[in-house]
Amino acid sequence: MIKIKVVNQGRQPLPAYATPQSAGMDLRANIDAPIRLKPFERHLVPTGLYIALPEGYEAQIRPRSGLALKKGITVLNSPGTVDADYRGEIMVLLINFSQDDFVIEDGERIAQMVIARHEQAAFAEVEELDATERGMGGYGHTGVK
Repeated sequence: MIKIKVVNQGRQPLPAYATPQSAGMDLRANIDAPIRLKPFERHLVPTGLYIALPEGYEAQIRPRSGLALKKGITVLNSPGTVDADYRGEIMVLLINFSQDDFVIEDGERIAQMVIARHEQAAFAEVEELDATERGMGGYGHTGVK
């Protein structure tokens, strides 16, 4: 388990795993007044959290499945990425894809955060790529069943 330094300038508890095998931790809105999201409106919601990730790690900000299914609320730039060298507040870009207003309350669980290891890549320009069985097939080329 890696250790992540965190500054909590909000009123909410630190993110925590709900179960021993959870991949994500819930992020909570840290707001002074409720935010009303009208249909197809988006809003950047503060969490009050600032983190310092170790080099080689990122924090992925993802939708909560229950909010997406039941209310049509999702993270617009999903997954959002928090880089290891970012030191600003973690913010969540929410959008309302439903036809009803949605009110975000202080402390509401609005997204989940997954900590993931990543690699950086170096491109090596070549004249052609090696052949594979799939080749250039994409976007449904294997059928629907």
